[in-house]
Amino acid sequence: MTPTLPLTHFSDAPSASNVLEQSAQPHPCMKSTEILRGQKAIEITHNGAIYKLQATRLGKLILTK
Repeated sequence: MTPTLPLTHFSDAPSASNVLEQSAQPHPCMKSTEILRGQKAIEITHNGAIYKLQATRLGKLILTK
């Protein structure tokens, strides 16, 4: 006989529909023009490191450390 836990033990766990709703929400989205503000490149600090975000002549974005 396998022991079972009462359902009330899991009352704090999110329901399956809650998890699906959370994963269906989109991430924040910004236009690159809002980030670059007319510049070809900007610096971004993240966890103490400096990264460079630059737009190429072909309209691509490059992120380098």
